[in-house]
Amino acid sequence: MEETKKKQKRNKEKKLSLLYILGGGILKEDFILKHTKMIVLVVVLIFFFIGNRYTCMQKLREIDRLQQQLRDVRFEALSISSELTGNSRQSQIELLIEEQGIELEVAQTPPYELYR
Repeated sequence: MEETKKKQKRNKEKKLSLLYILGGGILKEDFILKHTKMIVLVVVLIFFFIGNRYTCMQKLREIDRLQQQLRDVRFEALSISSELTGNSRQSQIELLIEEQGIELEVAQTPPYELYR
């Protein structure tokens, strides 16, 4: 009885050694052979999840880059709009007309509407 316990203990020690695992001896175990399909499925799912995470991170980086580009374009549009608003004021137009030497004058009478 003690001899069988010693043999089982030696077998467990032998099975748990690094050389046994790296040498592929663990692949001959009953548990591994019985659950090969499940192990393959788990490995495939792990690869799928890793690939999915990588793709998701790439898309998040792209979204951040596009949001930054959108902010830059909005700021540029706002600055151009404010510049156009400033240049289209009546006083600014009168100043530009005087600088160009064009002989135009401001109307002294206000405009009026014609009714039908």
